[in-house]
Amino acid sequence: MPTTFNYGIDTLSISTCIALAKGEIKGILSTEAQKKIIKSQQHVKTIVENNKTVYGINTGFGILADKRISEQDTQTLQHKILQSHSVGVGNAIPPFIAKLMLITKLQSLAQGFSGVQLTTLERILWHIENDIIPVVPEKGSVGASGDLAPLSHLFLPLTGLGEVSVKEKIEPTPAILKFYNLSPLKLAPKEGLALINGTQFILAHAVNALYQMHNCLEVADIIGAMSLEALTGTSAPFDARLHALRPFRGNQLVAQRMRMLLSGSNIMESHVDCGRVQDPYSLRCIPQVHGASRNAWHHLKQLTEIELNSVTDNPIIFNESDTISGGNFHGQPLALALDYNCVAASELGNISDRRCYLLLEGKWGLPVLLMKDVGLNSGFMIPQYTTAALVTENKTLCFPASADSIPTSLGQEDHVSMGSISGRRLNMIIDNLEYILAIELMSGCQAIEFRRPLKSSELLEFAHDRVRSYVSFAEEDRIFADDIKKIKAIIHDLSFVNDVNNFAVSKNIDLNTGYNEFKL
Repeated sequence: MPTTFNYGIDTLSISTCIALAKGEIKGILSTEAQKKIIKSQQHVKTIVENNKTVYGINTGFGILADKRISEQDTQTLQHKILQSHSVGVGNAIPPFIAKLMLITKLQSLAQGFSGVQLTTLERILWHIENDIIPVVPEKGSVGASGDLAPLSHLFLPLTGLGEVSVKEKIEPTPAILKFYNLSPLKLAPKEGLALINGTQFILAHAVNALYQMHNCLEVADIIGAMSLEALTGTSAPFDARLHALRPFRGNQLVAQRMRMLLSGSNIMESHVDCGRVQDPYSLRCIPQVHGASRNAWHHLKQLTEIELNSVTDNPIIFNESDTISGGNFHGQPLALALDYNCVAASELGNISDRRCYLLLEGKWGLPVLLMKDVGLNSGFMIPQYTTAALVTENKTLCFPASADSIPTSLGQEDHVSMGSISGRRLNMIIDNLEYILAIELMSGCQAIEFRRPLKSSELLEFAHDRVRSYVSFAEEDRIFADDIKKIKAIIHDLSFVNDVNNFAVSKNIDLNTGYNEFKL
């Protein structure tokens, strides 16, 4: 990955977006980008000077589009729109997602079709580079006409208003600007509208969800393989010939990963002739279920990377005599796929919970509830209650927000996407999913030790040892919430899957060989 990214010129990917947000690469506004930005802003100046009527430059907004604004009030109009549209409610979104909003908005505006001043984009870049992140409430966007409310809060600090997060502490914007000896910006015509028109709230949630869900997909395969080993399941359903007859790419990738994860297992070899005909679906159909979720993830990835490099402003400024008022701000393209991925992520948790249940049944040589002395001890009974609760909560979050639309702006904006809700809910589902996977991983590590002295594959033994460096084998009951929290943390921060992948590479194994489209 390059060390710098040129906003408005280079193509922004999900991995680059995440790297910019983490400060791993530096974003710049090159001379080429600056020329485009300045030229676009000059077009707006000419429109104002020529007294040509253009929506949002010298007119009101929404249902007020037919209200003409005088030349002397065009700047005031842009400040007022930020204030009037800052109506978000609820908790603040995580600063990391708000930072993704800044990054994705800068990429859109820097392409030179929005008429924004260079100084405004330089200030946005300053916020990104210094990790001074505006506070954005989570609720209030309907996902069309742009994510109006959250974007208004995001850019209030440009004008000296609102609040910012600095090193996990909330500060009033005026105090921070004073500390850095900066003055509030004076927005030029069209700028306020350009700042709040767009899908960056939806988009930032999509980027974050894709990043975390990709990790969950990778982890789910590892954990599924470990549970299969503990339950002495067969590897036959992962045969490449079987999946060539139904060649969904996600299914084929998962089957390949399962073959590699199980390769060389002594446990697998020990029960080749056990006489068991078929495993339960939650083991046998891992490629079909995990693979379907991967296919859904891939579709969302494709759409998100188009959106990352799109201009979602309105109106679009081609030149002083050619402007188009359209609907590029409408969130429907992402909303539908986000809702689809809510189901995909939820299903990863659903099948994981079923495997947790299988591990507790006391079949195929495992002790009931994964503990030798039960009665006095409840063993791993209650952690599965938590997975059941989380799975059900996720199911209730799967109703598609994009299936609903409520008219706004007195009917001018009569169909909206509600994609902001879709994006928020997908991230909520993924957070629950990480806990579900953590409980299956905890249970699988417990179960596989009852197969000793037999060993699993090198990869799965490494994964087991990685967990054991945080959580020990449970001889008796303890506060399992502490264990769950520790395992969830190494899943969430990607360290578990990265360590397993790095170990695989050290053994000349690439679990994803031939399936580059499923990489970030």
